[in-house]
Amino acid sequence: MRSTHFRNADRIGFIGTGSMGRPMIAKLLQAGYQVGVYDIDPPAAKDVVEKGARWHDAPSDAARGCEIVITCLPLPHDVFDNMAGEQGALAGMAPGSVWIDTSTTDYHNTIEIGRRAAAIDVHSLEAPVSNLSHMGVDFANVSFFVGGPFEAYGRCETVLQTMGAISLHVGDIGQGQSVKLLTNLLFYAAAVASGHALCRSVREGIPAQQAWRKFVASSANSVAIEQFVPFLLDGSYDRSCTLEITVKDMGLAVQLADELGVGLPIGRAVEERYSEAGRKFDRHDSHLRVVELAEVVFGVRLKVPGYRAPSKYGADPAHPPDQEFLADSVGRIKPKREHVFPLDDVPLSDIQIRLLDSLVGELTHVNRLILQEAFDLGRGMGLNDDMIYDVVTWSVGASAWSDSRAHQYSSERPVDLAGAVAPLTTMPHLICPQMEKL
Repeated sequence: MRSTHFRNADRIGFIGTGSMGRPMIAKLLQAGYQVGVYDIDPPAAKDVVEKGARWHDAPSDAARGCEIVITCLPLPHDVFDNMAGEQGALAGMAPGSVWIDTSTTDYHNTIEIGRRAAAIDVHSLEAPVSNLSHMGVDFANVSFFVGGPFEAYGRCETVLQTMGAISLHVGDIGQGQSVKLLTNLLFYAAAVASGHALCRSVREGIPAQQAWRKFVASSANSVAIEQFVPFLLDGSYDRSCTLEITVKDMGLAVQLADELGVGLPIGRAVEERYSEAGRKFDRHDSHLRVVELAEVVFGVRLKVPGYRAPSKYGADPAHPPDQEFLADSVGRIKPKREHVFPLDDVPLSDIQIRLLDSLVGELTHVNRLILQEAFDLGRGMGLNDDMIYDVVTWSVGASAWSDSRAHQYSSERPVDLAGAVAPLTTMPHLICPQMEKL
């Protein structure tokens, strides 16, 4: 039986007022919660303070007197310092209160903080966030994968639902972080592979926007292709997330696979690409700069002259916020965006048409293989297939393949896609284009 929600959870401490934290705080304020905030960078809190949040000079002060304290921070050491440091939130939290960490961090870090919290009778939940669309956090279109005591989850569920669209209790502390890494693995693999497929198309004379539309309308489609790849076409590489975060997430995914004894061949190749990008580019660069590695190898640019993605996170920071939204067949919400490309499509030769068809098959196969690796990770964590299906479906890692096939998974390997699909040996260039003979 699910525990009752906090009857008086009207005061919330929130630590981390970055690009993801601010919209969550705004939703809490709109719902009538009193929110105290702290951030290492005070100007980052200006927007939410103007909306009614109360600023504090230390995490412990923001946490004092609050039934729930939420952290939303970029890196594991940031979470540890802000919770367990000398002026960390634990120093201000009362017995019986709950800490919710919405960061994507190392679950070992969460377990250690949770151990210290338990010593003072503070309950801990990890609740990493997955956007259900491009920057879904801007309009509470996110899911939370919650690990920790079910009783504490029940008490905080209303708050989580206020900040997002859905929350799923996935098990003990550690399971939430691990599940988030599983879904990120799907997204990052699709982003890298689709970027490389576009580079191959452009090298063969197919306009980037024409190839993109082909992929979106096919079995190769995914959240990554449909909603994030346009930021490759406007040259911004999507400013909503930094390369530092993606490098960290993929490193943690490989670390988790090592602990669970999961092979993760495609995932490891994707991690190597992000690590290479992290060495080559500034850590604060946009996360899709990883595709520039492929642009260099193929000798192309994916940027479409005159095109700007319809989002403030693209080449036009002044673009107004999304106003219209659509629901897909699963019930997920996404912005209704009109992509206006100044360049017209061109007639394609038979060779170009066959190339696009081949790339659709290869991208679909990548989605299939990386989904299998995600299931391997999930099973290694002890999750059943129904739960894995749910978290994949309600995450940024969803694809046309996962929507149509994930629920059919059993303990055996999935059946092959009907029709001709490229075998694994033909696909390394979709992850690492140096492996293709140019």
